[in-house]
Amino acid sequence: MQTTMPDIAHSADALQTGKLDWVGMGNIELPLLFASKGLSDTHVTAKADAFVNLQKEDAKGIHMSRLFLALDTLSCEQSLTPKTLTQVLDSFISSHQDLSNAAKVSIHFELPLRRQSLLSQKQGWKSYPVTVTATLNDGVARIELGVDVTYSSTCPCSAALARQLIQNAFADKFQQQTVDTKQVHAWLGTTEGVLATPHSQRSIANIKVLLASDCEEFDILTLINQVENELKTPVQAAVKREDEQEFARLNGQNLMFCEDAARKLKALFNQTNYQDFFVKINHYESLHAHDAVAYAVKGIDQGYKA
Repeated sequence: MQTTMPDIAHSADALQTGKLDWVGMGNIELPLLFASKGLSDTHVTAKADAFVNLQKEDAKGIHMSRLFLALDTLSCEQSLTPKTLTQVLDSFISSHQDLSNAAKVSIHFELPLRRQSLLSQKQGWKSYPVTVTATLNDGVARIELGVDVTYSSTCPCSAALARQLIQNAFADKFQQQTVDTKQVHAWLGTTEGVLATPHSQRSIANIKVLLASDCEEFDILTLINQVENELKTPVQAAVKREDEQEFARLNGQNLMFCEDAARKLKALFNQTNYQDFFVKINHYESLHAHDAVAYAVKGIDQGYKA
């Protein structure tokens, strides 16, 4: 004899009544096709967090499987775009009528991109951590695109101290001599001639931008290129000797504290059409055991906060 399976979330009384901001699932495994301007749709292995609010105070809970199945449809039948993401959120809410009027999803993945070397024209793969976060509240969608960009930062203070040591060594070496260009040129090519180098470190810019409400496609490539072109010293993939030398030159010509990097990116994003932006600069110090950190936001009312 067939019986109806119990639905406790629908029929049981809540142990305690009250509204909840978000209820849902975290770390859902989600292979996806990510669609973005200028790129072929890219297969990525993502993790998703999916939520709805719980407006009905006496409801026992939500129907989590409905969130999972909506994301599964996105995974198997669609590409990830602003439109399909909004459709997923709408499905979250429509499948929870009388329970919810808002939905949220956050999707995290590594995006592999082919990147060209500085001079040799060789190419290699670089992966960029990407986060897409979207909310739908009373029919209004809000979509954020985030990416982490890794680069090298060379300390201006350390560079000045290194230059001073080189000047002192030059004075000690040649103070009693008539300076000969060839001799100086040869000396500069020795360890004695460049007896000090400034310290540099791998650094990461955590970027988050709020897309325009009428945005129809992601454009992660432009965002990454804007950041890397502004900072000048992104970490490299394929590297030949000429690329390594050019990387050293770029570091020497683009000395920066974390404050410099944050101000560069704030000025950059102030000239774009993003509704809002958030920047966190992390310089993972090679001199200190701690990190140097700076934040920058657009500074609009009810916008991102540092």
